[in-house]
Amino acid sequence: MLTRVDPGPAVVVCNTCRHSRTSRDDATGMRGGARLVEALKRLKEDEPRYAGIDVQEMACLFACQDHCTVHLRAPGKVGYVLGRFTGDEASAAAILDYAVHYAASEHGRVPFSLWPEGVKGHFITRTPPPGFVAE
Repeated sequence: MLTRVDPGPAVVVCNTCRHSRTSRDDATGMRGGARLVEALKRLKEDEPRYAGIDVQEMACLFACQDHCTVHLRAPGKVGYVLGRFTGDEASAAAILDYAVHYAASEHGRVPFSLWPEGVKGHFITRTPPPGFVAE
């Protein structure tokens, strides 16, 4: 049931996420999560600044109301679940740009002034790392 992955900074993408709140698939018959995985991996390959962020995929993050959902996590840091993205390159770039700041932060808190516009309004929840609660 569990698959080991690199424990470093990662964007875990729900690869089965809906395309939108009202549609499971996009016009080509592809799920939104699968489309987002493709965009994230393509950008990560092309942009050296994203080298320290792993893109991992997982079936269903159980955030179906908030389609195209990702979980941003790293050891010893507060994690974040974000959703309501489109599976396009602009969403992928915003997620990865935020992830770079997140990975560089001490505890996972990124100053609002550094948030890419494309992640604002997409946060669903934050999760404490094992053994901690956030202040």
